[in-house]
Amino acid sequence: MTDHCLVYVTASSHEEAMKIGRAVVAARAAACANILGPIASVYWWQGKLEEGGEVALLLKTRTALVERVVAMVRAEHSSVCPCVVAMSINAGNPAFLNWIETETTIP
Repeated sequence: MTDHCLVYVTASSHEEAMKIGRAVVAARAAACANILGPIASVYWWQGKLEEGGEVALLLKTRTALVERVVAMVRAEHSSVCPCVVAMSINAGNPAFLNWIETETTIP
């Protein structure tokens, strides 16, 4: 088990995902942001089955920074209930995991 994680975020557009990714990486809360998409989503919202297009954003960070990342995403996101979930990285390339530590800062 490592001290690293991926934070998965969905955004309404490529532009919104880039805005969020830039803000989080510039603040050194994540080492990298990958924008993936477009993606098709099917979900329940306010009692109705919805479908729509979104863009996925993956943020590479440390577990100790997840709360900060969530707060930053919520501040930048257009949705009242944005998808922001962290997934632990159990193992990986030690050099890459070290790079995440080097490029992020815990306040």
